[in-house]
Amino acid sequence: MYAFIEGEVCEKTSGQLVLLAAGVGWQLSCSNNTLQAAPPVGQKMRCYTSLSVREDAMELFGFATREEKEMFGQLTSVSGIGPKTALGVLGAMPLRDLNLAILLGDVNALSRAPGIGKKTAQRIALELKDKISQASISTQADAGDAVFPAAAIPGADYVSEAIEALVALGYSSTEARNAVSQVHDQTDRPEELIRLALRAMAGM
Repeated sequence: MYAFIEGEVCEKTSGQLVLLAAGVGWQLSCSNNTLQAAPPVGQKMRCYTSLSVREDAMELFGFATREEKEMFGQLTSVSGIGPKTALGVLGAMPLRDLNLAILLGDVNALSRAPGIGKKTAQRIALELKDKISQASISTQADAGDAVFPAAAIPGADYVSEAIEALVALGYSSTEARNAVSQVHDQTDRPEELIRLALRAMAGM
């Protein structure tokens, strides 16, 4: 119904943003990432929107980018994931990391989002893996970030195993994924991949 709303930022509160456009204050439910990307009050912003209609309510959701809006639609297509839960997943990590976690089946990373248990995380990875392209990760990567080559993604169980092991050792999921991405093409044995990733993080 609405592709986007462009207007002046009037309010920024926890989980919500109000844009003044055409004399109307549009209240948008947003992820933490969109709220962080929003400019200060008084400045203009374009928000891509999605309208949720239920029997008892209508709610408008706003997103700083088209990519975040697309991911919202994919998340809400997963059984058991409603709009509010989808926003929580979007706000739990950068969008590029979320795409990568889905591709790699990184259940630990996905289950850190509020309201997401292990089983739901597994369902997200299973149902969305084929909808995530390597190109979407590459275009979201910051300059200098390491990205898994497309050939390394399908069936790369040893990669996700190595990442989980590094996270268990105390590294963040982002640190673990970046380290493994530097050395994943040198071996297909998880224990060796862990050793090489640790060496890479140590600068050896």
